[in-house]
Amino acid sequence: MTPVAQLNGAPANLDQITALALINYGHYTTMRVQEMRVRGLSLHLDRLVQDCRRLFDAQLDPDLVRRLVRQAVAEAPRSVVVRVTVFDPDLPLAQIGADALPHLLVTTRPVPHTVPPALRLQSRRYCREQPTVKHVGLFGSSRQRRLAQRNGFDDVLFTDAGTTISEAATSNIGFLTGDRLVWSQAPCLAGVTMRLINQVLGGQASTAPVTVSELAGMDAVVATSAVVGVRPVAAIDDVRFLTDHPMIDTLAKRYTEITPELV
Repeated sequence: MTPVAQLNGAPANLDQITALALINYGHYTTMRVQEMRVRGLSLHLDRLVQDCRRLFDAQLDPDLVRRLVRQAVAEAPRSVVVRVTVFDPDLPLAQIGADALPHLLVTTRPVPHTVPPALRLQSRRYCREQPTVKHVGLFGSSRQRRLAQRNGFDDVLFTDAGTTISEAATSNIGFLTGDRLVWSQAPCLAGVTMRLINQVLGGQASTAPVTVSELAGMDAVVATSAVVGVRPVAAIDDVRFLTDHPMIDTLAKRYTEITPELV
C-alpha cells in the first residue's frame, strides 16, 4: 500500500511536516483500523481530546477526527495502522506560548504481516517527560530503546530510581500470577489496549508496584499495544518467563472478542 499523509484532509506538504519535525510539540494516538472499525475507538478519541486541551488549551472535535480517518483509509487494505497527530504547523518555537490552532495529521502504514515473537526486554532507569500524555517528544524513549537493542534486546523496559517498573517504550507491561494480571503502579501512559483488557477482566486485573527484584516470582509477562494487541515477553534482563502460559491466550482471546467501533 502507498502510505497516506494528510493534514486536515489534504495531502501534507514538506513545510508542514518540517514544522512538526523541528518544533516537535504535539500529541498523537495510534490505532489499528480493520474494515473501518477500531477496538476502543472512543478511548482513542477521548485521549486526543484530553491531550489537546492539556497541550494546546484548545478543543478538538472527535467527529472531525473520525471523518479524516475514514477519508485516509477509504482506499487502504482491509487492515491498516493509522496514526493521528495533533500539532500546529504555524506555532513558532520562539512564541510557543501563543494561542494555538491545532491541525490533524493522519498517516497510515501497513499492519505487520507476521506474528511478532516474544519480546526480550532490558530494564533501564528512565521516565518519559509527561508520562501520562502520548506526546511526540520521542527522543528520550527512542534513545533508551536504541541502547537496549544495541545490547542485544528487542526493546526497553523503564524503571524509576527504586527499580519500580513503569512501561516499555511503546507498550504497557502486565505481570501474570496464576489467573491474575497485575499492572505495575508507576507514572506511565495507560494505553487503550490496557484499559480494554481491564474492562473484560474485571476483578482479575489490578495495579500494584512491581520491582525488578520481584520478576523471578512472576509466572509470565505480557506487553500490550493497539497495533499488536497482547504479546508475550520471553525475558527481562536475565529473568525468563513462560510464553505459553494459559492466561496469555485467554487475554489475547478476550481482547480480540471486543467488538470494534465503526470509525
